[in-house]
Amino acid sequence: MNDPVVSVRNLETTFSTRLGPFRAVNDVSYDIYRGETLGIVGESGCGKSVTSFSLMRLIEQPGRISRGQVFINGRDILLLSEHDMEAVRGGEMAIIFQEPMTALNPVLSIGHQINEQIMKHMRLPLNEARERGIEMLSLVGIPSPGDRYDTYPHQLSGGMRQRAMIAMALSCDPKILIADEPTTALDVTIQAQILELIQGLQEKLNMTVQFITHDLGVISEISDRTMVMYGGQTCEIAQTQELFLNPAHPYTEALIGSRPKFGHRSNRLQTIEGSVPAPHELPPGCPFFNRCHRAKDECRVNRPPLTQVKAGHSVACFFPVSH
Repeated sequence: MNDPVVSVRNLETTFSTRLGPFRAVNDVSYDIYRGETLGIVGESGCGKSVTSFSLMRLIEQPGRISRGQVFINGRDILLLSEHDMEAVRGGEMAIIFQEPMTALNPVLSIGHQINEQIMKHMRLPLNEARERGIEMLSLVGIPSPGDRYDTYPHQLSGGMRQRAMIAMALSCDPKILIADEPTTALDVTIQAQILELIQGLQEKLNMTVQFITHDLGVISEISDRTMVMYGGQTCEIAQTQELFLNPAHPYTEALIGSRPKFGHRSNRLQTIEGSVPAPHELPPGCPFFNRCHRAKDECRVNRPPLTQVKAGHSVACFFPVSH
């Protein structure tokens, strides 16, 4: 396999609180290859979005990237100055945020906001930047793109705003796209259209995609490989089909088991007992210890390393599920 486009090594992102520092991302490592989609899934608060914002170096106080390396095409971007990082962010890497109404500037037209990025990274004059912006709006399926170019975010529907965000993200031909729950606020029909759009553009542009979601159905639809996170740590990572058929971590098994099954009627859905502990209450060992039916004393005090159970399938568990 070729060298990875994205290579994250021992990433830690720490936030300072009244109760002391806590690691929202705790020693996370993974690779993504050219043209591949890596899905990152887990419950709210597990560290998915913080991982993505760390890759873009968008962590603000009281947070900071406290340890690790993030290689983009072999270059550690954590060592770059903010000035150099601005050339990477929006140019080489781009992000689609979860809620476009808060990500877009409400007092600037859609075209103005796309233009800013195109003129900064592609150094095109205004008239050519406008042509490029209208072309991108057309590419993402927005009707009458010339008219929509001059509209404001509040004048568009949620699906159209998300398409405009995608157009903005892709306007400078990024090699890496980070999609942070881009379909969460949309109804299922528009969600399917957005997923199809991202997949089509990825194939056309041969992009590398990191796709963040808590929806296992979306993950199964769009991801080549999937990483499961819990408590800021990686539980498991494998080819998506392998992960769904043979989950090795008890948390992954419980997540998959909690989904309603088409064609099966049941009075109760399967649940995961207990609740996610507060960040400052995580055990020193496995973060899933207090909810795991396979846990033993070793799990409470020692953190399980991410270990390969078969080719391309790794799990952080002392007592993995066997199939």
